[in-house]
Amino acid sequence: MDPVIIVGAGPVGLTLALALARQEVPSVVLDEGPGKDEPRPARTVVLREDTAALLERLTGVPLGEQGVRWAGWRSVRRKQVLNEIAFGEDDPAAPLHIAQHVVTAALRAAIADEPLVRTAVDSRLDAIEQERSGVAAHTRGANGTWWRGSYLVGCDGSRSIVRKLLDIRFPGRTAVERHAVAALRVELPWEGRALLHRTPPWRQSGPSAGEVTARPLPDGVWRLDWLLPPGKELVTPEILVARIRETLAGWANGSTPPYDLLDTGVHTVHHRLARRWRAGRVFLAGDAAHLLGALGTQGLDEGLRDADNLAWKLGPAWHHGPREALLDSYQAERRAVVAARLRAADQVLPVLRGSGGLRQIVPGTARGHDALLTDGHLGRGPLGAPGVYAGSPLAPRQLEGVIPVDTPPGAQVTDVRVTAEDGSFVQLRERLGRGALLVVLIAPGTGVWDRKHWMSAGIMPRLAAAVSALPYPGELLVAESYPGAPAHSVLLVRPDGHLVTALSGVRPADLYVAAAATMGGADKEEAAAQAASGAR
Repeated sequence: MDPVIIVGAGPVGLTLALALARQEVPSVVLDEGPGKDEPRPARTVVLREDTAALLERLTGVPLGEQGVRWAGWRSVRRKQVLNEIAFGEDDPAAPLHIAQHVVTAALRAAIADEPLVRTAVDSRLDAIEQERSGVAAHTRGANGTWWRGSYLVGCDGSRSIVRKLLDIRFPGRTAVERHAVAALRVELPWEGRALLHRTPPWRQSGPSAGEVTARPLPDGVWRLDWLLPPGKELVTPEILVARIRETLAGWANGSTPPYDLLDTGVHTVHHRLARRWRAGRVFLAGDAAHLLGALGTQGLDEGLRDADNLAWKLGPAWHHGPREALLDSYQAERRAVVAARLRAADQVLPVLRGSGGLRQIVPGTARGHDALLTDGHLGRGPLGAPGVYAGSPLAPRQLEGVIPVDTPPGAQVTDVRVTAEDGSFVQLRERLGRGALLVVLIAPGTGVWDRKHWMSAGIMPRLAAAVSALPYPGELLVAESYPGAPAHSVLLVRPDGHLVTALSGVRPADLYVAAAATMGGADKEEAAAQAASGAR
C-alpha cells in the first residue's frame, strides 16, 4: 500500500504525519522549503488544552517548558478592570503561548526519529492525478519527480496549490482584522499573565483607539498586538516604535521602561472557508481549508484538530480498504465546526468593532463585550471552545441504554485518570490516537485493587468479551469516576477523544452498534447478531 502524501510541512502537515505513524500508516511530506524554519519571536501561537496535549503526545516534548502557560488573564477598558482570571499551577485550562518555530522544531525532531515518515525538501507541487486505486503528485525543484500515494492531504496554507489544482472555491472576507505586532524583552507589572487593554486612556477616542494585547513568552519576552483601524494604514518602523513607547509608558504610569525589541510584523486576519474539503482521495486541512483568527481565536487550533480528526479515519481506510462514510465524515464534522466558529465571529464583529451604537448608551455593554473577547482569547464559548460533533453522520441512533453524563455526545471527554489493561495508571488522553476505540468502565474503588482481581470480578469478564467482539479494535480502561457518570456506566470514546455515547452498564448490543456507527455504519441486524455472539 502506498503512503499518504502530505503537501506542506507546517505544524498541521507534520502533526498529521506523526498522527498517522501512531497508527502504523506511512507518509511522505512534501516540503517546498529547505526543511528548517527561521526563528521569528513575533510569530507565536496560543494552544488550548486539547491541542497542546495532542502535540505533546505526538512529540514527547513537554511544550509547557518551552512556552508559557498563562498564570492569569486580565481585561481592562480605559482604566477599569473588567475581568481577572487566575489559573492554578499546572492548570490544563491555562492557554499555552509558544513561538511557532519552537512547535515546528519539536515536530521535525520527532519526525526525524520516525521511520514511517519521509520528508522531501525543496519539493513544490505542480500536478495531481487521481485514479481509483490511488493518487499521484508531481513536484518540481531539485527533487522534481512523481510521487505515488494512497491518499493526499493538502496542508499547504492559505495559498494552497492543492486547493487550486482541485479548483475548489475559497470564499470569505479579506482583512477582517489587522494587528501591528512586536516581540520585545521587557519587565511588565503582571508577570506571566496575559492582558487585553481596550481603549487605553493614552490613546484618543474613535476608531483608532483600538486595543492592545500583551502575552508572555519565556525569558521575559512579550508579544504585543495593536489592533489597527480598518483600511490599509502603513505601519512604518517609526510608527511602531512610537506605539511601543507610548504603550509601555502608559502601563508604567508615564515613564517608558527599558526594553529590547526582538521582532516586528503586521498580522492580517482573513475569514475564509473552502467549499469542499474532500475530492476523491484528496483532502484539505488547516489553512488550506479555512482561515480564521479574529477576536483572539486561534487558527492553528482548528488546523491541529483537522489533523487529529482525519488521521484516525485514514488509518482504517489505509489498513482495511476504503471506508467512504468514515472518510466523508471528516468534511461533515470539521467543516461544520469551523463554519459555526466563523458565523459566531461574523455576528460579533460588528458589535465589538463598530463605533458608537449601543455600547455608548447601554450600561454594562462593555462587560458583555469583554465576555465575548475573553471567550475568544481563552478558548471558550462559541468563539473559542473545541467543537462538538453532535450532528455527526457517525453518531449512533436509537440505543436503548444511553444515559446522560456531564460530557454531551460528540464533545471532548474529560481527561480523567484511568487504569489500563496492564494495570498501569495513565491519563485518558494518553491512550488517544492509537487507532483504537476506548471503552471506559466507571468503577469506584477499583483503583486500589490488584488487576488480577478486578479483571475477573463482577461485570469485567462480560465487558471484556463485548470489547473483543467489536467491529474495530477497542481498548478497555477503568476509571474511578467520571463527571456526571454513575457507577458501572460505560463510555465509548473515539480515537480523537470525542465521546460517542455513555451506556448504563454492560450492553454488548448497544456497544457494538455504537462502535459500528462510529466506523461508518453497519447493518443493525448484523450488529446485534455479532454483539450477541461476542457476549456469549
